[in-house]
Amino acid sequence: MAERLYRVELTASFLECLNAIAAFLLEADAGLAFDALLAELRAAVIPNLSRYPRIGRRYLDNPPQSAEALAQLAVLPAGTAQALREYLHGDYLMLYTASETDATVYLLSIRHHRQLSFDFAGLWPGA
Repeated sequence: MAERLYRVELTASFLECLNAIAAFLLEADAGLAFDALLAELRAAVIPNLSRYPRIGRRYLDNPPQSAEALAQLAVLPAGTAQALREYLHGDYLMLYTASETDATVYLLSIRHHRQLSFDFAGLWPGA
């Protein structure tokens, strides 16, 4: 039986986060670190999520404690917060969701592991 592979899509919010990371690293004269991040996304992260879409831990297994983050989660479309997963790779934490319906993993955001939180309002327009 053939293994079911998921398609991995980079959302607009994920691409915006990558652009912010690129700008920061270029300003810090660390452009090679961004090249390494892109190489790791292609070589490891995307193939891993394609084969194992549930590899990341559920985001709500360790829910945020701040009132701001809880308020942002509360306005997401029904069931969305339960579908969020986190994937840690190197210094980066990615937020994603996997859809069984269309066998797609949606990469929503990427942050350095020391950054505070994800911008939920920006992930789902109209939320």
